[in-house]
Amino acid sequence: MTLTSISNPQLVKEAMRRTEDFVPTNALTSVVEMAPGTLRILARARFALPPVLASATGEKHRSVRTMVGKFFTPAKVIGITEHVRALSVERLKMTAAALDSGSASRGVPGSRVVVDLAESIAMHIPPVIMAELTGLPLPELSLLKRWSRDSLELFWGWPDPERQLQLAHSAAEFYGWLRGEAEAARGTDSLFGVLHAAGLSQAEVCSLGYFLVIAGQETTSLLISTALYRGIEKAQSPGAPAWADLAEPVAAAAHVRKVLATESSVHTWRRAVAQNTTLGGIDLPAGAEILLELSGHHPADAASSAYSLAFGHGLHRCLGAKLAEMEATLVVEETARALPGLELTGPEPAWLRLLSFQAPLTVNVSGRII
Repeated sequence: MTLTSISNPQLVKEAMRRTEDFVPTNALTSVVEMAPGTLRILARARFALPPVLASATGEKHRSVRTMVGKFFTPAKVIGITEHVRALSVERLKMTAAALDSGSASRGVPGSRVVVDLAESIAMHIPPVIMAELTGLPLPELSLLKRWSRDSLELFWGWPDPERQLQLAHSAAEFYGWLRGEAEAARGTDSLFGVLHAAGLSQAEVCSLGYFLVIAGQETTSLLISTALYRGIEKAQSPGAPAWADLAEPVAAAAHVRKVLATESSVHTWRRAVAQNTTLGGIDLPAGAEILLELSGHHPADAASSAYSLAFGHGLHRCLGAKLAEMEATLVVEETARALPGLELTGPEPAWLRLLSFQAPLTVNVSGRII
C-alpha cells in the first residue's frame, strides 16, 4: 500500500493527537507482504503479535501503558544515571586499552589503531540498563543484537522472499526465547510478572515484550552511534568546535538533542486512517496509511523542544524518551572526556536504512597514541 508522507512537524503532532482519525493498527505490520514460507516459519513458532501497546488503542492500551510506564518513571531514570555513567567509563577504559595495546603491539609510537565505537561502546550499555529497570533477563549480547536487527529488517525493511526466510528463523528463535522468559516471570515483580498479574494473556505479554525488548535497547544503541559519529565528524570540519568540547554536559545534551531533531534513530512512524478525513489540506480516505516523519524537518530556528518529536507525541509517546536521551548524552559526554583526540577514519560507514530506523553501522575512529 502507498504511504502518504507527512513531514511538517505541526501536522505530525496533529495526526498523533487525532486518535479517532489516525490509529496505530499498522504500526507493527511488515512493510512488505510476507511470503508464504515466511509465514509458515512464524506459525510453527506460534508467533503472534496481538495489539497491546504500540499498535493498540482504547482503555486497555491506557491501562497497559500505565503499568509499563511505572518501570521508566523520571525518578527511576534519575536513579540509574550514575550506573549509566559508570558503565560508560568502564567501556571507555576498555576502548582506550584497545587503542593503547594496538599501538604498543606494533612498536610504533604515534601510530593509529582503528576502533569501532558502535561495537566497543554503543551496543553494550542500553541492554544492561533495560534489564535492570524491567527485571527482564536478556540473552547473550551478540544473540540479542542479531535478533533485534533481524526483526527490525523483517518488519521495517524490504527483504525479498529468500532473505525473509532467514529473518523469520531469527524472529522465531527470539520469540521462543521470549515465550520461555515470559512464562518464567509469573509471580515475580518484573515487567512480565506485573503484566501477567494484571491478566494479560501469554500472547499479549510476548507481543509487548517482542518490540519492547528491541526498543528498550537497540534504538538507543543506534542513537548513541549516530550521536558519536556526528559529534566527531563535525569536529573535523574547519573552524568547528573541538570534539573534546562535548565533554561539557550542556554541550553534550545540546548535541544529542540536535541529533534527535535532525536524524533520530527512529525517524518515522506509521498510522492508518480510520475514517475519511483531511490533514493539512490533504484528503485521506479511510484505510489509507500515512508515514509520520518525526525527525529532520524542523526549521533551523525551531524551539529547543523540537527534538522531543523524535519520541512521538500524545498517547503513544515513547515511555523511554528521557532514558534514551540521558543514556546518549552521558555516553557522548564521557567519551569526549576520556578520548578527546578521536578522529573518524576510513570511508563513510554503511548505514542502517529502514523505513523507521537509521544509524551508521560502524563508527570507526583512531586516536593518536603518545
